[in-house]
Amino acid sequence: MTLTSTTTPRTVDTRAFAIVPAADRAHEPLAETRGGLRLVQVRDDLARVTRAGGEVLGYVERLDDPLGDRWRAKRFVARERRFVEIGEFWSRSDATDCFRFA
Repeated sequence: MTLTSTTTPRTVDTRAFAIVPAADRAHEPLAETRGGLRLVQVRDDLARVTRAGGEVLGYVERLDDPLGDRWRAKRFVARERRFVEIGEFWSRSDATDCFRFA
């Protein structure tokens, strides 16, 4: 059996893409957007939570627990220049979601 494509080839303008060598990408923090918030991986066990405009809301920190990974959400209080623990969660997504309501 021979399969043939019925679609026509597309030309892609590669000028719109920036190609970053793999060695340079290794040092870029991983980023994720969730519910209007942006998570930027600072290190393996810590992610910064910001609004789309760049305002830092706090951090989500991974904790070791005998039952599995736990995630602690800490809110940044700018006027007091300190962090306040919001809570601990069993998933990073739950810890991140709490910033939308805190």
